Amino acid sequence: MQRIAADERRCPAPKAAPPRRGCPQGNHGGSIRCDHALMIDPFDGWQVPPVGITGSPLDRADHLRRDPGAMVALRARPDARWLVMDNLKPVLTQGERPDILWAYRSDVPHDATMVFLGLDPAKDGAPRFAAAASGADLVSDFGGVIVDARAAAVQLGDGRAEIVAQARSLLDWHARHQFCAACGGKTQMNKAGYARTCQGCGVEHFPRTDPVVIMLAVKGDHALVGRQPGFPRRFYSALAGFVEPGESLEEAVARELFEEAGIPVARVRYLASQPWPFPSSLMIAAFAEATSFEINLDTDELEEARWVTKDEVRAALAGTGDWLAPPPMAIAHTLLKAWVD
Repeated sequence: MQRIAADERRCPAPKAAPPRRGCPQGNHGGSIRCDHALMIDPFDGWQVPPVGITGSPLDRADHLRRDPGAMVALRARPDARWLVMDNLKPVLTQGERPDILWAYRSDVPHDATMVFLGLDPAKDGAPRFAAAASGADLVSDFGGVIVDARAAAVQLGDGRAEIVAQARSLLDWHARHQFCAACGGKTQMNKAGYARTCQGCGVEHFPRTDPVVIMLAVKGDHALVGRQPGFPRRFYSALAGFVEPGESLEEAVARELFEEAGIPVARVRYLASQPWPFPSSLMIAAFAEATSFEINLDTDELEEARWVTKDEVRAALAGTGDWLAPPPMAIAHTLLKAWVD
């Protein structure tokens, strides 16, 4: 019988994946490779930090999108309401606590582009839609105000901002995809706004979402922040970049940090994600373990980058530092706050 070295003895657990060292059941010492470690609850102690533009209260009700009859019935319900997006800007109520100004069907032009947003559980499943239309009548008749979508996200400050993001991304995509990329034919909306079908070749097109990694490189008690040439004065943020085809998120984090700042990376840890509807990105936030402090800037991408301490980040988040941090609605703010906390 072949003799097995002591440090290669195996715990008699199912081998679902490469083993880790140490047994959480206490069956043997930390030097033994054990598959029991894989059975630890992966969510134990894990808590996603609060992220802006997330937490929509709506049930998106995918099962109803494929039923044209159901959509007709939902639009006819007396409790159906529409979020009007005027040139991709939402119409909100005025006052100290702004809200979405939900319009009646009669307030929306019959030929406006409309998409289904979902059902509102807090209103007995009332249907919610979005429409690309002028908000002038809502402003004059109901005292509404047309607000830039970024400003609306700040003013709403909760899950309602995600409703605006959902509406903006979908309506913007429909405006940009009137023709088929395969044959050039005219496309037509279907699935309540979550697809377009070419009337020529029948190809189905779906709303686009572009993944973007945004990462805070950390080394010891320092983190790397940078500023692009177009940023407001004194404003710094985490570095970010689009994920490229055939690339993992971890590889994108390492590549972007090295390309933009010359920082090599060891480990990468995911934190959270955020929709960013300008026009249709998904921000994927991560921490990156830097292996060097030496910065080598790509000046086409960054104007400046600097290493900052936790105390400097706390001051920036509080608005008392010598540089400005991203606002709470931005996931870069979440990254910085999670690091100092």
